[in-house]
Amino acid sequence: MMTESDWKLCESKTLALFIKGQQIAAQHGLLLVDTKYEFGKDEKTGEILLIDEVHTPDSSRFWKADTYEARLSAGNDPENFDKEFVRIAFADLGYRGDGEIPQVPVDLWVATAQRYIMIYEMLTGLIFEPGKYPIEPRLLENLKKAGIVAN
Repeated sequence: MMTESDWKLCESKTLALFIKGQQIAAQHGLLLVDTKYEFGKDEKTGEILLIDEVHTPDSSRFWKADTYEARLSAGNDPENFDKEFVRIAFADLGYRGDGEIPQVPVDLWVATAQRYIMIYEMLTGLIFEPGKYPIEPRLLENLKKAGIVAN
């Protein structure tokens, strides 16, 4: 599905992104442990594009750097900032990806939002400000700024 040169480009970009992500995380007291990057190919130009979120709790695992060694030495899991607790909550409800999705308590979604806001603020040093609703005008404006949609 990929040429060797496409693969090598994706590999080099992936490694560069990961190193940069680790550097940014380290500046904010975090360890970027692992992540995923998704690439696609523009049908018209053949250009390889990064097509999904980068270094978010949905795509990455972050551990708190200053507690990592002590927690590991004590036999505890690292203090983490990712979505693993959501997976665990679903598993506790008997759901592992197959079948009907169970009703999830609202407090799980609140905790997820709080965790995502916390990691955003930790990584960026900015105060999180929710986007305006409805979403469509904001998305269109951002797509125009990016040159994807004509003005």
